Amino acid sequence: MKVKNKIIIGLTIGTLSLFYAFKDPYFEISKNLEIFTTIYQKLNTNYVDEVEPGNLMDAAINAMLKKLDPYTNYIPESKVEDYRIRTNGSYGGVGATIVKINDYVVISEVYENAPAQKAGIIPGDKIVQINKNNAKGKSTKEIGDMLKGQADTEISVVVERYGKEKTFKINRGEVDVPSIPYSGIIAEGIGYIRLKSFTRNCAKEVGQVFDILKTESNITSLVIDLRGNPGGLLSEAIDMCNLFIPNNELVVTTKGKLKQHTKSYKTSKKPMDTNMPIVVLVDQGSASASEIVSGTFQDIERGVVLGKQTFGKGLVQQTMPMPYNAQVKITTAKYYTPSGRCIQAIDYSSRNADGSVGKIADSLRTEYTTRGGRTVYDGGGVQPDVDVELKEYPSIILTLIQEFHLFDFANNYAQMHESIDEALNFEISDELYNQFVAFLKERDYSYETNTEKAFDLLEETAKDEEYLAGIQADLEALKTKYESQKNNDIEKYKEEIKEFLIDEIVLRYYYRRGQIQVGLKYDPVAQKAIEILNNPEEYNKILKP
Repeated sequence: MKVKNKIIIGLTIGTLSLFYAFKDPYFEISKNLEIFTTIYQKLNTNYVDEVEPGNLMDAAINAMLKKLDPYTNYIPESKVEDYRIRTNGSYGGVGATIVKINDYVVISEVYENAPAQKAGIIPGDKIVQINKNNAKGKSTKEIGDMLKGQADTEISVVVERYGKEKTFKINRGEVDVPSIPYSGIIAEGIGYIRLKSFTRNCAKEVGQVFDILKTESNITSLVIDLRGNPGGLLSEAIDMCNLFIPNNELVVTTKGKLKQHTKSYKTSKKPMDTNMPIVVLVDQGSASASEIVSGTFQDIERGVVLGKQTFGKGLVQQTMPMPYNAQVKITTAKYYTPSGRCIQAIDYSSRNADGSVGKIADSLRTEYTTRGGRTVYDGGGVQPDVDVELKEYPSIILTLIQEFHLFDFANNYAQMHESIDEALNFEISDELYNQFVAFLKERDYSYETNTEKAFDLLEETAKDEEYLAGIQADLEALKTKYESQKNNDIEKYKEEIKEFLIDEIVLRYYYRRGQIQVGLKYDPVAQKAIEILNNPEEYNKILKP
């Protein structure tokens, strides 16, 4: 009897142990790691073809992380430098951007005062060789990797310029990608600061620029442009808010699974200005830290948020070291603006073609209120206080950009003109525009409009429904009439095309800062900001309706 009881008790204990083992998450981890390791080993040993172990492991890791969210990423040693560049805003290289055109990579832009510019490299230079290595057929990534390198190392680059080869010796340097590509005065009394990303020390730089604008230019209001700003360091977003928000104000709260990832962040320094009217510009490319700043300004009514709905990234990542100099960036928390809302898109896998948040049912979103009682919502980025419709440009302009016709004409112009007027004063005369039209006539270019797509759909549908025979002649006549009008697009959209020509040509002489400066003249969002700041009654009505 006693033996039997011992057996029963033993079985019960064994069953319970097994049950708790399966309930234990550490057992689950250990079990699955063993299964994964065994599969990995057997694949490498038995698979019919040779397996590249590193590539196989990278694929497995990336597939696993993809199940979580788009921002939890594995960063192998080979990509750590690129990640450092995005975080710090500096790298060792020549200071140029490149683009692939046919078989070669071409310089599309050089940074002001960077090694490439100092050496004499210009946009349009076709890279033929790098350190005697043939560049034909190589990708932009391959060429980019060859151009980058430790500061104070020399690189030999052979380029083709207008049919002739030229060799340049470039001394690589520590290239600083400015977090503020442009700042200045965009209207009487109105300052402007464009912030490209929240890299290290960017808030300090914004403060320095703001001080100059305030003391030397006597600005009375400010536009902070965060459009296309993908975010960056959380600490910089908090410091940025601290420039314009009183001390001890809540900026953002993070909430994570671990205690150390749950924290409230308040302003901790004396601000530079808490009263000046501010308009913050945002769009679908404004994400993460940009949304913390714009969401905080909106929640406490520190400024008007203007533009388009932001990206919707309310997740906080922390980078952790891995073996063999790799890193992993893990989402450790969600962040919440002062009203209590999380702007993380409810469904980050479904977005519009331009990257913006798709339509979200009101039933899925929660209402919150700003300090003044206005209603704001969670679950889909920051909805601006004032939504501005963007310009829609015709198909011909997209073609002129994508097929590098504007790019090539600007390069030719720069070759023949040593200098131009100041960026804001530069205009495309009718004579110069006619030169561009003549330039296009020597090149092949074609584009499809929405009207032509509609013609094709009508013809296909009519054929399927057996109506085509009866309307074919009318349809062809309509197409012929349409073609005659389409051929006039180059004149019809003359003013719009001039805007893009100015942008391209100014970039050759005044670099990115000049391009941004002149572009603001044609920018409906910037012009709306000026209109609001010039009308204090409208500004106050938006914040306190």
